[in-house]
Amino acid sequence: MSIRIYNTLSREKETFVPLDPQRVTLYACGPTVYNYAHIGNARPAVIFDLLFRVLSRRFPKVIYARNITDVDDKINAAAAEQGVSIDVITRRYAAAYHDDMAALGVGRPTVEPRATDHIPAITDMIQRLIVRGHAYEAEGHVLFDVEAFPDYGQLSRRDRREMIAGARVEIAPYKKHPGDFVLWKPSSPEQPGWDSPWGRGRPGWHIECSAMSASHLGEIIDIHAGGQDLVFPHHENEIAQSRCAHGTETFARYWMHNGFVTVEKRKMSKSLGNTLIVHELLKQWPGEALRYLLLSAHYRQPLDWSEKALEQAQATLDRLYGLLRDRPPAEDITAEADIAVIDALEDDLNTPTALAALNNLARELASASADEQTRLAASLRASGGSLGLLQQSPEQWFAQRQVEVELDDASIRRLLDQRQQARQARDFAAADRIRDELAAQGIVIKDGPEGSSWEVAAK
Repeated sequence: MSIRIYNTLSREKETFVPLDPQRVTLYACGPTVYNYAHIGNARPAVIFDLLFRVLSRRFPKVIYARNITDVDDKINAAAAEQGVSIDVITRRYAAAYHDDMAALGVGRPTVEPRATDHIPAITDMIQRLIVRGHAYEAEGHVLFDVEAFPDYGQLSRRDRREMIAGARVEIAPYKKHPGDFVLWKPSSPEQPGWDSPWGRGRPGWHIECSAMSASHLGEIIDIHAGGQDLVFPHHENEIAQSRCAHGTETFARYWMHNGFVTVEKRKMSKSLGNTLIVHELLKQWPGEALRYLLLSAHYRQPLDWSEKALEQAQATLDRLYGLLRDRPPAEDITAEADIAVIDALEDDLNTPTALAALNNLARELASASADEQTRLAASLRASGGSLGLLQQSPEQWFAQRQVEVELDDASIRRLLDQRQQARQARDFAAADRIRDELAAQGIVIKDGPEGSSWEVAAK
């Protein structure tokens, strides 16, 4: 089976055919490091880490670039507020981002370019755009001329008026067209800046990614990825400036975008006070549980985050690690991931189907004969690994959980009665949920012909 991905540019699922199978190139837009990452920032990090894993199974060399934006007006504001240089802010929050993403099982990309390390490449690209007639200087700014690029809008499929309204662009008197966007802007004495042919200033956000991508991956790349909110204007602008600077018909051959994260069915926003910070979540929940929940919905669909869903993810991992603890794989067995898991991942990263296959494998292990258990346990661990899951030892997982049993006998019996009622009503999802909740508290249910009993799991 070939890898198939949904290409935002064509609005179709396509078979992935790289330009060079010996050197696959992937670029994902990374964080702007002025504060801790929220769970919406974590979703593309987890998803495109998974994409890198899937590609690496098929191709001998995959170069994955995920940038760090370390010059930005939000960074400038944070630095000014705290009375420090932008370097202090960016180093602090880049380190926090790395630590938090590592806790979610996100590996480092092959290369992690920083915008401030690429100022010469950025100014070179801007100069090419001016020479080619696609950019102009005005009042210390350099702007891209959108009317000089007829294909502008192909990715987002918006007309010019809609794009201007959607971008909330600044209607500045020095612009030829309201949709023209900034490539370089002047810096005041208190703002960070670099010398350039247009005076001391700093780059616009969009040109940074184009320059970094070209520097590390080449003028034409295989896959460009990011959040759905970046389709316009960021990725639309990247296409325009990259193609015009390089004189190519293509910038990225495939575009992939993940959906938004909502919280309890509501948009995550500071005004609603429901912005979930990964750094804070990790104080209460295992990072692997956060990763499991982030993978539970298809990446192109919205993901609704809730504490109930997080509890379920944690309980599911309790069950999977419990199986690996009770039926450990033999150390000398090298197993491949289950083909159903791999097929699902290679079909446009279909993680809900992959997780269902993983749980089917767990159920098979739970009822397997002794002869089959070691093989199935090894396959379960390998299959989890393809998703970035189940890579701790069960002892490590349960040691970090350390949940003390706080339920009294009456509370446990009441939950068992509720579970029995759910089973009689054939509401097996509810029955499983109660079983998982008890498992998370260290309670093991034993079903027998005379009813259900319970015991405290062995430490």
